Amino acid sequence: MAATLSDNLKQLLDSKVFVMVATVQPDGSPQVSPVWVKRDGDDLLISTTEGRRKEQNLRRDPRVTVVVQPADSPYAYAEIRGTATLTTEGGQELIDELSQKYTGTRYAEFNPASAQEAPRVVVRVSPRKVVGQGEIV
Repeated sequence: MAATLSDNLKQLLDSKVFVMVATVQPDGSPQVSPVWVKRDGDDLLISTTEGRRKEQNLRRDPRVTVVVQPADSPYAYAEIRGTATLTTEGGQELIDELSQKYTGTRYAEFNPASAQEAPRVVVRVSPRKVVGQGEIV
């Protein structure tokens, strides 16, 4: 069953907040990465490249957790547990949009080495459950 995000959480996700994405390693241990995020309704969109650990983990096991913690309110947080779907369609457009949101420039300007990277992957996280504390949940 899908979960919905609170209006406060949506507003936070629409800002320049960094989130932590946790995936499951082949041995069952967690792998956590800080990433940029975009919201699409109640779904979250993140970007990665083909071959990276989180992409490999999510293709093998689509369970994912995203933790959102505002920098100005360190005791408030939301944990969004869900399922990821991956596609390369729109991958370059998403990373450019995220880069514009977080840095004010296209991704190639922010990270000139990106031309050497593998194709971009769009990770769509569909929330199953949202827990946490503070005004953002």
